[in-house]
Amino acid sequence: MSAGLPIGTLLVANRGEIALRVFRACRELGIATVAVVAPDDAGSLHGRSADRVIEIGSYLDAAEHVRAALESGAVAIHPGYGFLAESAGFAEAVEAAGLVWVGPPPAALRAGGDKLAAKRTAAAAGVPVLLSGEPDELGYPLLVKAAAGGGGRGMRIVRAPTELDAALAAARREAESAFGDGAVFCERYLERPRHVEVQLLADAHGNVHALGERECSVQRRHQKVLEESPSPALDPELRARMCDAAVAFARAIGYRGAGTVEFVLAGRDFFFLELNARIQVEHPVTELVTGIDLVAEQIRVAAGVPLPNAPAQPSGHAVEVRLYAEDPRTFLPQAGRIERLQLPAGVRVDAGVAEGDEVGTGYDPLLAKLIAHGATRTEALDRLAVALGETDVAGVTTNLPFLRWLVSHPALRAGDTTTAFLTDFPPLSPRPLRLPDGPWRGPFRLNLPPPARAAAPDVDEAAHHHGPAAGGSEVTAPMPGTVIRVLCAAGDRVAARAPLLVLEAMKMEVPLAAPFDATVKAVHVAERDQVALGMVLVELEP
Repeated sequence: MSAGLPIGTLLVANRGEIALRVFRACRELGIATVAVVAPDDAGSLHGRSADRVIEIGSYLDAAEHVRAALESGAVAIHPGYGFLAESAGFAEAVEAAGLVWVGPPPAALRAGGDKLAAKRTAAAAGVPVLLSGEPDELGYPLLVKAAAGGGGRGMRIVRAPTELDAALAAARREAESAFGDGAVFCERYLERPRHVEVQLLADAHGNVHALGERECSVQRRHQKVLEESPSPALDPELRARMCDAAVAFARAIGYRGAGTVEFVLAGRDFFFLELNARIQVEHPVTELVTGIDLVAEQIRVAAGVPLPNAPAQPSGHAVEVRLYAEDPRTFLPQAGRIERLQLPAGVRVDAGVAEGDEVGTGYDPLLAKLIAHGATRTEALDRLAVALGETDVAGVTTNLPFLRWLVSHPALRAGDTTTAFLTDFPPLSPRPLRLPDGPWRGPFRLNLPPPARAAAPDVDEAAHHHGPAAGGSEVTAPMPGTVIRVLCAAGDRVAARAPLLVLEAMKMEVPLAAPFDATVKAVHVAERDQVALGMVLVELEP
């Protein structure tokens, strides 16, 4: 037993950075650790870092995790985030095996995991929600969302009825791949809201604490890039209303453990998005401003320990960025061997890889998280900027240039961010000499259409060589991945922007389109083929 807890050995049913984070909390609590590794993940850093490692068939196989726990003598399972972290079926299987589940009760996972049911529960608890329903009822733009997942997977913005069928099909495929459940639904879409979430911690004794909010508006592919706490958009009155709403929802579903209630914020109006019934990637931001080890608290709560009567009061400001193996302009995932990895010493670093490790295409390309704390927002951002300047990665392309650009951007520095930040300010574009003021910074901008498509980074441009003036074009793979759909054949006449094929890498779909009106000269791949970066996929001629 350890630290007075009835948990001597714990298995983490996950990989990468979050597995290492849980191992660290376990060591501090005196708990032995077990890692699991899939066949294509052998030798990974998390597998090298636990007290014991067990090979499993797949990270998405609940029975394999339970088998590994029983085989290793673990008495508890922590699911991390992603994979099966929000699976009620997995939680039930863990408990049925007589193991401790470090997470919410299965009933709460079901109540929060069904996005439509969760919205009904939120509304009944007095929490404002966005309208969802049939596309014809909602109008356009609308958002297609995976019913069983989060993290930006299985989400598509639809701006016109002609885009709906393709968006539904793509969202279903991506949701099935990421979560094992292809169910999707449609929701009203706000063009330029802020994304603000409230961190919760609840125990089995009726205590539910709101530990403040995180601002997560800067996103790509509906996934967060930078997170900070507190939000520059909230004052005490608005913060109290949002925290009260989050606590009301948690109580309505009988929540236990660490979780996050996500909201979109338009002016002073906020709307419930979803519950993330797990630890979040950005949890270190809250840890630095509150001094609370959220992972350790998850384990204590699972062991039946009550929370303190009052939560800690936040102090100072914290900012986190995510260092990814991805192109800094298009955000397409990259692969390769990390030949050099220099991480800064002056801020908190939660890494998932080490120098010499291979970054493949099968998993999320997150390399590390850099989190800075300061007495003020400016101080925290300055420390983070210095830390990014000290960071160096070689052997694989990363978003490091983008992160340096972002942290020094005047709009970000002014706290003037929405979910459309990277549409309004394309990655690595020149910084504006001055920010717009007056009415242009007012909330009426929320429903304006985005700037013209050409202003944003064009993913397709990264996949094309030559052009009609040169007599043809080669469509090449902008990243390593798997061909999941081939939509053309030799001899086909295709229009500009018509989709030619769809790649998948790290559970993200990337359609590749024709750059101009053309005839397909040759198709060099078939569905399920593995392709390397730069491989010629389709040849076109005018």
